[in-house]
Amino acid sequence: MTGRSAGPSRRSILKGCSALAIAGLAGQAKAAGYPERPIKVIVPFAPGGPTDIMARILGTHLGEALGGTIVVENRPGGGGNIGIGIAAHAEPDGYTLLITSSAYVVNPGLYAKIPYDPVRDFAPIAELGTSPNVILVNPKLGINSVAELIARAKAHPDELNYASPGLGTTPHLAGELFKIMGQIQMTHVPFSGAGPAIQAILGGTTQVAFAALPPAHPHIESGALKALAVTGTHRWFDLPDVPTMIELGYRDFVSDTYQGFLAPANTPSSVVALLSAKSIEILKTPKIAEQLRNDGFEVLANGPDGMRGRIADEVPKWRNVIAKAGIKPV
Repeated sequence: MTGRSAGPSRRSILKGCSALAIAGLAGQAKAAGYPERPIKVIVPFAPGGPTDIMARILGTHLGEALGGTIVVENRPGGGGNIGIGIAAHAEPDGYTLLITSSAYVVNPGLYAKIPYDPVRDFAPIAELGTSPNVILVNPKLGINSVAELIARAKAHPDELNYASPGLGTTPHLAGELFKIMGQIQMTHVPFSGAGPAIQAILGGTTQVAFAALPPAHPHIESGALKALAVTGTHRWFDLPDVPTMIELGYRDFVSDTYQGFLAPANTPSSVVALLSAKSIEILKTPKIAEQLRNDGFEVLANGPDGMRGRIADEVPKWRNVIAKAGIKPV
């Protein structure tokens, strides 16, 4: 992460927060009458992945809160670029929105050309949640630890392949980092989202997968998949026997997948303020926060500034990681 300079005084922060609160209330008042028709939320990945799960949970409750209908539209392809590009060039009227993952900040460093500018083309609404990535194996492989996986890969360098939700996703980058740190070879098999990647390892198309926790969680609990490690800073609360990579001696091996909510640039500020306030209110509702946690998410519930700060920090961060890993822009 990039460093930040010392902030303003507590008094100025409080004044600023008060001003933002008043502006938000005013924005909600000005957005009276919105929505007048269904709102489309684009998810730039296939159904079943963490971004899709988050969009559908939030969309259901947000539609109720707004007195309207939220329709989730999956537009996978191009590592997320197709769906993000469609949202970037949509009419900025509040009726086409985007819920996306870390691909939003990774792709500028991964692709020579992308159909959006992460700063100029969108108005941040909220930073929704984050999930650790998880290293998975098919139980039929007979591997029960990271050490055993590395040993198998070293003994049979051409045997193992691993699924990811797509080129340049944080699970893919975690997989490449794992190969570097473990000094092993595995063949990367990218899919159009976490859902298809999970189905690949369940069906035996791949023996290993790197994925965000939410789509993998029910299969870990059922025993259909074996989790070897999570890539967060701490163990997941209901998977107490699954260690972190840091615990296993891989210093600074932290990789997560976040979900962010954005609108096309020039969407009316009153609409953005309303969507932000309602989304944060929903995410902070104890019952919904618990549901998301049980599904593998850590709720962030930060407003536009949180999302804006993440974009500013992570675009250069991931560009640097991609360069160091020797991954050539596509």
